[in-house]
Amino acid sequence: MNVLIIGSGGREHAICVSCKKSTEVNQIFCMPGNAGTEQISKNVLIDLDNFEEIVKFVKKNNIDLVIVGPEKPLVDGIVDFLEKNKVKVFGPNKIASKLEGSKIFTKKLCEKYKIPTANFGIFNTSKDANNFIENCKLPIVVKADGLASGKGVYICNKKEEALTAIKEIFKGKFGLAKEILIEEFLNGEEMSFFIISDGKTYCPFGTAQDHKRVLEGDKGKNTGGMGAYSPSRLENENLNNKILNKIIKPTLKGLDDLNTNFKGFLYAGLMIVENEPFLIEYNVRMGDPECQTILPKLKTDFLKLINACVNNNLNSINLEWHDDKSLCIVLCSKGYPDEYKNNLEIKNMENIKLNQNEFIFHAGTKKEENKILSNGGRVLNFVVRSDSFKNNRVKAINLINQINWGNGFFRGDIGYKVID
Repeated sequence: MNVLIIGSGGREHAICVSCKKSTEVNQIFCMPGNAGTEQISKNVLIDLDNFEEIVKFVKKNNIDLVIVGPEKPLVDGIVDFLEKNKVKVFGPNKIASKLEGSKIFTKKLCEKYKIPTANFGIFNTSKDANNFIENCKLPIVVKADGLASGKGVYICNKKEEALTAIKEIFKGKFGLAKEILIEEFLNGEEMSFFIISDGKTYCPFGTAQDHKRVLEGDKGKNTGGMGAYSPSRLENENLNNKILNKIIKPTLKGLDDLNTNFKGFLYAGLMIVENEPFLIEYNVRMGDPECQTILPKLKTDFLKLINACVNNNLNSINLEWHDDKSLCIVLCSKGYPDEYKNNLEIKNMENIKLNQNEFIFHAGTKKEENKILSNGGRVLNFVVRSDSFKNNRVKAINLINQINWGNGFFRGDIGYKVID
């Protein structure tokens, strides 16, 4: 099977590695990929907004299956375009992708189908939003409606912070903003809950805990994710059933009522309050870096699983997992999530000896003249699997120290709630 993976991050490198292990795989292409994917696949430089060129490449190279990693092409309708051109593709269509593409779409779905979520208000002018803030109980959460790479959410402890957030969003910090979402702050613990679906049936696909804030102790600005561990410490059978029955099933019913379905990975970002789940947001793909922690735990042939979903045959697959723990630490460029430098060489990569169940997934990297250079804010992902979260963290930090990249930084406390 010839496979094309769309994307360039740590998630896509992890998907690439999982595909490479499959007995079904022939050749893998990554578009655009990174220095890590280049080691095991052929990187392809085509503009991801140019769907017609992507289809031409797929036909020319006899691609049997396309796996879409990031959210933007999904929200822009790449699945619909590929399917119209008779290309097999794994990912949700444009309507289903609105679950991530519009937070307001999802909130209205929650309201209609009684899905537990934070109380909220939707405003289309700064004036109305500002007036609402005057009478709000703090803290409050202000959100941009569309895609914002994990950064369009403001948790505001002071009224002035909320007013600034409203101003920035309406001024277009995250793209054109016609509406803004303001919701109550839920005091609990976050949890990432995943399912995989073929459009007819679905099954759970693991849990994780992401660390969004840039500084240790969950302080500082929001990022795309500084690290994660899997499974979540909150996971239990009772809670899983609540999530499936109160959140996942009503959401899929809502899509069904819109005459569509969900095919792909659905990621529910939850707040757990006294063992009760509340939906914070949906992502319509694997999380990053949660994907990097979950996929190494999968025993089942990944490509067989994805192919079964594309063929509406998920029931034919028996999902099997390694019964251990996984932890990921992200090495970032200094300055992230604000300004940082690219094109800085990362030495010592070839000297790293990875033991069994140790992984390095590239994210913001590229290869030029046999040198690995930084090419993004989140640069490398260090993942370790074992029976101990604590051991995983120690080993991951040891790998980072071996590389000794002077232009990078990382959080040394990933998993602190389950370790320290």
